[in-house]
Amino acid sequence: MSSARRALDVAVTGWVQGVSFRAYAEREAGLLGVTGWVRNEPDGSVQAVFEGQRERVESMVEWCRRGPSGARVQAVETVWEDPEGLVGFQVG
Repeated sequence: MSSARRALDVAVTGWVQGVSFRAYAEREAGLLGVTGWVRNEPDGSVQAVFEGQRERVESMVEWCRRGPSGARVQAVETVWEDPEGLVGFQVG
């Protein structure tokens, strides 16, 4: 497994607000050792940035495709970015 840090900007659309998506994302990030942040957007989507080893970041995106049990994810859009060296995981 590569130890190089990667960063991914993620936009999740569908029924993803009001279903504890952010809280579960924070939990999953902790389990995977991924840093970054997640927040609700005014348009009803969820925006996030995940940083960590590529495989772990990709696992986080796979989780986003499912979301928590109450979510109905329609799409997940991703863009690879340069890592910023984020520490911890913030819920906004």
